[in-house]
Amino acid sequence: MPREKGRKVVASNKKARHDYAILDTYEAGMALTGTEVKSLRAGRASLVDAFAQERNGELYLHSMHIPEYTQGTWTNHEPRRTRKLLLNRIEIDRLLGKLRESGLTLVPLQVYFSDGWAKVEIGLARGKKSYDKRQDLAKRDADREIARVVGRRGKGMR
Repeated sequence: MPREKGRKVVASNKKARHDYAILDTYEAGMALTGTEVKSLRAGRASLVDAFAQERNGELYLHSMHIPEYTQGTWTNHEPRRTRKLLLNRIEIDRLLGKLRESGLTLVPLQVYFSDGWAKVEIGLARGKKSYDKRQDLAKRDADREIARVVGRRGKGMR
């Protein structure tokens, strides 16, 4: 059977981009059990309230929900278990150095399959204040209005 090609998104965390200013993104593998992979291939996962944290020089993903595999037996996994993130040592050291700065955290942005391997995109993020969120919404609305006017002019409308 040929290996999958490309990128198939399973779950994305849209709220993270609203609540945090993403400074940098990293692609990490995950240490998963067999039933977790099968459940992910079925498109079932949730990144709500998930976060990454350092423990003993390694990075772990907490609170990511992968529901139990429906055809699984007694070997099924815990839905919210802590999962180890697989990164190069250099990347882990660089991330840990940046995390020691105040106000920075690691948030998962997407879970996807890249060429058949389960990956998670994590973002180095700083929390936004409420006025930052309002400014982003106002800017997005203004950009949308500008695009609407430009589109009408292109069609010969006023």
